[in-house]
Amino acid sequence: MKILFDREHPLGLQDFGIAIPVRDSRALRAFEAILRNAWLASRRAAWHVPAVTETLSPQDLARVHSPEYVARLFSDALAEELIRTYELIDEHGAYHRYAPSQARLPLAQLFGRILHRAAGTVQCARLALETGFCFYFGGGMHHAHRDFGHGFCLINDIVIAARKLQAEGRVRRIWVIDVDAHKGDGTADLTQADPSVRTLSIHMARGWPLDGPARDAQGRVSPAHVPSDIDIPVAPGEEAEYLPRLAAGLKHLDAFEHPDLAVVVSGADPYEHDELPSARELRLSLEQMTARDRLVHRFLAERAIPYAGLMAGGYGDRVWQVYARFLEPALMAGRAGEDRPVQAPGT
Repeated sequence: MKILFDREHPLGLQDFGIAIPVRDSRALRAFEAILRNAWLASRRAAWHVPAVTETLSPQDLARVHSPEYVARLFSDALAEELIRTYELIDEHGAYHRYAPSQARLPLAQLFGRILHRAAGTVQCARLALETGFCFYFGGGMHHAHRDFGHGFCLINDIVIAARKLQAEGRVRRIWVIDVDAHKGDGTADLTQADPSVRTLSIHMARGWPLDGPARDAQGRVSPAHVPSDIDIPVAPGEEAEYLPRLAAGLKHLDAFEHPDLAVVVSGADPYEHDELPSARELRLSLEQMTARDRLVHRFLAERAIPYAGLMAGGYGDRVWQVYARFLEPALMAGRAGEDRPVQAPGT
């Protein structure tokens, strides 16, 4: 198994004057916690992949996003798309969580980081196919749709990776297991009616992105409400039902033809100490979060399905705990560095 972590490409948004609490600490502190394990530290070269070397072209994006949208991203319209996707201007035309005067880098340079992050998802998927399990400290931009970015997600790296590997003949079928706090609306919309990609999303039953109308004026389902193959809503106060419902959802997923690869969108934002206001409808303890990740990992390991894990959502100073609590024992149980499918921790 492998962990893909490129320290040279930060995840935070502060360099661009954006105050959304995506912090580099969630990756750095999780990685440092893993290295405090002397056995893993001594074998770091075997399990740590230190650089994202994959690249993406406009053609890779165009397998998923519309030609018009891709063209806008590679034009002077990019800044407008970033401002809308990251919700940097409110309904009154004022800056929202955005102070350009405090930016160290121009906003347009954020696109390069996003492309690099999406390329990391493709590389993680390749490593998962080779070794059985790879976790990437990045990726998981599951809200981007065909024609627009949404919810801090400019492009959908999950589907971009799926379509690229399918185009190369590396995989035919893919499962996307999304355990982020928010419904994986973009992924569901981009893959609807495609049996080669099966989607499961367990998420808040209400709130963003499900707080808008379910249908537009013409009666069409709005993009945020397009169903996944399996949707598992969890309402406030139902946290005790989270793990049983996830287990039942995985059993339902198991009835589909097994895939060549699973992509797990491992958002830490259901954690009770996550700082993003729109994730507060779901408050899981660290123990529940760890059990969530072990449940998914065990389910895939028992079926020998290669597993690419993505960090996805996770906001504030404490979410690193979620990743470290899962990954350290996963590495230990998998005899870190061996290129073969691993057994899940706790088995």
